[in-house]
Amino acid sequence: METITRQTVEYIAALAHLRLTPEETDRMARDLGSILEYMAQLNELDTSHVEPMMHAMEMINVFREDEIGQSLDREDALTNAPLHDGQYFLVPRILEGDTA
Repeated sequence: METITRQTVEYIAALAHLRLTPEETDRMARDLGSILEYMAQLNELDTSHVEPMMHAMEMINVFREDEIGQSLDREDALTNAPLHDGQYFLVPRILEGDTA
């Protein structure tokens, strides 16, 4: 297995536009090396009888049914709006061009 060197960490840090101190570089080399060693251990496991899955736990739909409920009246909805005209929320324009 290839080990993580200071040069490798410095290269990765440069790609990520990170500045690391020499101590941080050494620590990252050790930490990344430990992670790769652990991954190598996991690769040794026999998973030939394990069924492939998308998630470790069964995923179920957690959505509730749509039900008509009481909604806020206009005045209550606009109460905490930083800017409104009494009828609509007013927000700054973020798109340029014709309004359609």
